[in-house]
Amino acid sequence: MKASSKYDSGLRSNPTLKRLILIVALAFGMLASAQAERIWPRETIRIIVSFPPGGAPDTLARILAEDWQKTLNVPIVVENRPGHGGNIGADLVAKSTPDGYTLLIGTVGIHAINGALYEKLSYDPIADFTPISFLASTPNVLIVSKQLGVQSLKDLIALAKAKPNELTFGSSGTGTSIHMSGELFKEMASVQIRHIPYKGRAQSLPDLVSGRISMLFDNLASALPLIKANEVVALGVTTLKRSPSAPEIPTLAEQGLKGFEAISWFSLMAPAKLPRDIQMRLNQLTQQTLSKPEVRARLMNGGLEPNPGSPEDLARFIQLESNKWRKIVQQSGAKAE
Repeated sequence: MKASSKYDSGLRSNPTLKRLILIVALAFGMLASAQAERIWPRETIRIIVSFPPGGAPDTLARILAEDWQKTLNVPIVVENRPGHGGNIGADLVAKSTPDGYTLLIGTVGIHAINGALYEKLSYDPIADFTPISFLASTPNVLIVSKQLGVQSLKDLIALAKAKPNELTFGSSGTGTSIHMSGELFKEMASVQIRHIPYKGRAQSLPDLVSGRISMLFDNLASALPLIKANEVVALGVTTLKRSPSAPEIPTLAEQGLKGFEAISWFSLMAPAKLPRDIQMRLNQLTQQTLSKPEVRARLMNGGLEPNPGSPEDLARFIQLESNKWRKIVQQSGAKAE
């Protein structure tokens, strides 16, 4: 006690010493903070894509990886883990250590549809993830095989009604927005067509072009090259307004399916319980990348509309989308196959 009293008394009687101690403490604090910022990242960052290469999720992952590689002094690796409607890749990330080194390109299917579509999931689509940022969205587009011989939505619906359960629609996996767009179409058009799920769009498109399947809802961003090459026929987009990326393609809503709306959206996610400082650092990196004019132009030209935001905005959006798609899944009676 006496030693402490002498120490306190010495500080009071020597203001210069007191200031020196405060300066040293502040310097150590700043040094510790700077060191903490350098702790992440210190090793390879993996961005998991739950679908094969070539689609919109893969494109977004590679744009982020390419740009971050210029900023962070660690390797950024994109890993494609397709299958089971996105559940394989999502499960991998959900069970990973929340340290910022394993990330996921989230989708409407993974976080807003699968929870209602599958009776049992090995992960919770919301609780097992930390939201980082919304990335981008794209309309889906209804494309049909040229061998089908239809040029309009009216023609397609008439053919489907004349041949119940004979026409087929492919998807990039059960539970994806591609699949649910088809289920919504079946309900609103009152037609019976068979669902053919694939592991990803890369497997389904050759079958569409060859005529093995009748139709497919695809992300506009992914389908545009085929549409422009005249390899398939585009009948309509699934948004309420025409897309700036392809204004010549009418909406399904304006062709008689009033209120038809189904967009594909993509987000950046991490395992649950990610430290807040890493969450916000990743959010900052994402916003910086997607705000660059050259990146925005690249995405818009490909049919993707970038719209990064806060983790809180993303969390609210996912909850709203989950509520919306749960109702649609229940109304359609769709089940995971």
